[in-house]
Amino acid sequence: MRALVQRVSSASVVVEGEVVGRCGLGFLVLLGVGPEDSEEQAAKLWNKIRALRVFEDDAGKMNRSLLDVQGEVLVISQFTLFADCRRGNRPSFVKAAGPELGSHLYDYFCDLAAADVPCGRGVFGAHMQVSLVNDGPVTIWLDTDELTRPKRG
Repeated sequence: MRALVQRVSSASVVVEGEVVGRCGLGFLVLLGVGPEDSEEQAAKLWNKIRALRVFEDDAGKMNRSLLDVQGEVLVISQFTLFADCRRGNRPSFVKAAGPELGSHLYDYFCDLAAADVPCGRGVFGAHMQVSLVNDGPVTIWLDTDELTRPKRG
């Protein structure tokens, strides 16, 4: 699984002219699912995101987590995080999960998040318009394949 995590002061998503999800201070999470991904990876990714210490403490240091600041999340399904642009100018998306697995793991991830913090959602597979106020800006790229690799050095 892949996630692009943006620290936001607010974010919202519109589908067919209607706001279907939003969050205040917290994270906008663009979430991509690969064909080999599982609930275990979804849980590992959520646990990493919720513990990221990228919110400022009283000294102005990025030292607080989403839970520490009682933040919120907005999760948007984003199969394009698996784009392969190595050949030609049209990205290939064959490395993204199919709709059945993608939808299941997107819902599972959102349910995990909602058990911890207020969680807004997009609509899986829909054309969405996402608005955000990126705070910092702070943008973090996470890939579960990289989270499981041993550290060097």
